[in-house]
Amino acid sequence: MNKRTLEILGTIATCTAMFMYISYFPQIINNFHGKKSGFLQPMVAAINCTLWVCYGFFQEKKEWPIIIANLPGVVFGAVAAISAL
Repeated sequence: MNKRTLEILGTIATCTAMFMYISYFPQIINNFHGKKSGFLQPMVAAINCTLWVCYGFFQEKKEWPIIIANLPGVVFGAVAAISAL
C-alpha cells in the first residue's frame, strides 16, 4: 500500500474507533435513567483504551491517531461502567 492509502485508512480507522466509543452515550443515558446495563464490557474497554493511549503517548514519536482514536474510549467507557454500578 502506498503512503496516501495508508493515511486514508488510518483516518477512517481513527474515526470509526471514536464512533465505537461515542456509541456508549445512549447506554450512559439509560444508566442515569435507571435502566442499568452491564459494567464489565465498558470497564474493560476503558482499560484497553487507557493502555493504547499510553502506548501512543509514550512512543518516541507520538502516535496521535492511536491516542485520538482511544481517548473517547477512556472517557465514555469509564463513564458507562461507573454509571452502570
